[in-house]
Amino acid sequence: MSKQKSEVYDPSVAFRRTGPAVAAFVTALLVAMSLYHYYASGFGLLRELVHRSIHLSFVMGLIFLVFGFTNKNLTQIAPKAWFRFQGVAIIDFIFAGLAVWAVLYLPMMTPVELSNRVGNPMPMDVFMGSVLLVAVLEATRRSVGITLPIIVLIALTYAVFGQQAPGVMKHSGASWTALINHLYLTNQGIYGIAIGVVAKYVFLFVLFGVLATEIGLGRLFIDLAQVLAGRFAGGPAKVAIFSSALLGTISGSSIANTVTTGALTIPAMKKIGYPPHFAGAVEASSSTGGQITPPIMGAAAFIMVEFLEIPYRQILLAATFPAMMHYFGIFVMVHLEAKKLGLRGLTADELPKFMKVFAEHWMTIFPVVILLYLIIDGYTPDYAAFWSITACVVIGFVNPRNRLTIKTLIGALATGAKYALSVGAAAASVGIIVGVVTLTGTGFRLSFMVIQSAAQLGEWFTAGYMGYFFTVEALTLFFSLVFTAIACIIMGAGIPTTATYIILVSIAAPALNQLGIEPLVAHFFVFYYGVLADVTPPVALAAYAGAGIAGANPFRTGNTAFRLSIAKALVPFVFVYSPALLIVTSEFNLTDFFITLSGCAMGIGLLGSAFAGYAFGLLKNYERWWIAIAALFFVAPGLQTMAIGAIAAAPVFALQILRNRKTARATG
Repeated sequence: MSKQKSEVYDPSVAFRRTGPAVAAFVTALLVAMSLYHYYASGFGLLRELVHRSIHLSFVMGLIFLVFGFTNKNLTQIAPKAWFRFQGVAIIDFIFAGLAVWAVLYLPMMTPVELSNRVGNPMPMDVFMGSVLLVAVLEATRRSVGITLPIIVLIALTYAVFGQQAPGVMKHSGASWTALINHLYLTNQGIYGIAIGVVAKYVFLFVLFGVLATEIGLGRLFIDLAQVLAGRFAGGPAKVAIFSSALLGTISGSSIANTVTTGALTIPAMKKIGYPPHFAGAVEASSSTGGQITPPIMGAAAFIMVEFLEIPYRQILLAATFPAMMHYFGIFVMVHLEAKKLGLRGLTADELPKFMKVFAEHWMTIFPVVILLYLIIDGYTPDYAAFWSITACVVIGFVNPRNRLTIKTLIGALATGAKYALSVGAAAASVGIIVGVVTLTGTGFRLSFMVIQSAAQLGEWFTAGYMGYFFTVEALTLFFSLVFTAIACIIMGAGIPTTATYIILVSIAAPALNQLGIEPLVAHFFVFYYGVLADVTPPVALAAYAGAGIAGANPFRTGNTAFRLSIAKALVPFVFVYSPALLIVTSEFNLTDFFITLSGCAMGIGLLGSAFAGYAFGLLKNYERWWIAIAALFFVAPGLQTMAIGAIAAAPVFALQILRNRKTARATG
């Protein structure tokens, strides 16, 4: 069931069926891809360009064999057509060969020969670069969807016809030869940082997630979540939160997380009385939280390491408490919704027994322990992934439960590589976008536009009574954050997390940096709002996957999922105004951290109560608006603003208590 739902909403797993000969050939290539990356991570990488090229050649060649021109099963439409061999069109074999040739064309040159070509490409270089450009666009369309290729085409059009752009976005334009030179022959385009991080880190963690799930770690997470939260009011919804948080630590996809845990939690939520759209939304919002949860964070953590040049463990430490706040926000609203509806928890008979769960699955936790230990001890992510993968294989063969066999190991190696193909294609496409940004200076141009527009709005507001309360600088920062957040949500619609983050860092983050925001804070801000797109209509892919399982209206489910994820929208503003929440920033101190954390939790609690319409009892509409406004005082946490927010919210809760007592006396 979950696989079918995932194929409907996630093109990255819509693999086509093929005949046995092609299937065996593809499986052999997938296993070879996994074994190559495993070997390279443990025994040393090749030269940077060579390693990236080998990875990309696997990705490009396999995509044309694994993904059809459409998501339909073409073998059922015309199984004996002359232009198709065992379900794969002959033209796809040709595309695969051309793509691999174009990828490997560069590393076949000597470093000296290649350096002489940069800036002065030969006609053959331009031809091969053009072939790869087209192949990357088509491979991305097949494996990721149409949104990202459209953005790439817009970027390419802007690069070539920049002299026609309006205002500050105008530039001199680049010839096709100059564009191919930049995108193909340098490390600023297709072979840039995006494909480098995917080849070095991301692939290994995708493989680790598949192997960890194969040996039973996912089952352990779900059972532990039931033991911890199942017996409380609205238990299945709280199980969904905890299980998605745990599974999200090894999953790189919010959609995959949704359909994996949602197949169990959504029917359970509906069974005890949650409306279908709410059940789907809980699972979607919780699963999307996996993208901001250490240690993998949808692979964005590895990109941050490369961009910010700081240790991986610092990224994980910075991500910990914001992720906790996201899940706390969902938990508050789920709990209040359960109280409002009078929903029960799971009975003792419906819950697994802790000792039984521990006895059956305790060995599966060791790969995660090894991963975290090595990362905390300062080893590189790829080295930590190497030993974690090794631990998965060893435990899989010795554990009597979920025991691996040679056949299942080969299947897991093939599946891990197959799931990583779409990430590789997206990274290559993002490399094109980043290349256009560096070639044209788009990031700085957009930053200028954002800051100028925000400053004009700030001046307009402070010209009136608002000038008594806010400065132009404060409002310029606030409106810049709002504009950036909106742009991030729009850009993130329908694009994988890793690709979204890289695009946003190149385009949106420079505006925040120009306002004096610390780079780590700016990166986390755009990352959070990019991830939020997965549950923000009209293109809320994770929410639509949850709606498909729940049998609910997709748009209504998306709206509810966005409401449940409101903490993810609030927290970035909190750590911009008080960077201590991220711990590893230059302004960190324990006093500010505890004030910020407690203030953030209180603000999220108030917002949760306002959105749920329930506190100690049902809230009237004006009371909901009142405490929602009070919650905004906690965006810039400080003792003074926290006191104002608390004082503002107190009368609503006092009225609630008085109403409850009056009702109790009347019914007593």
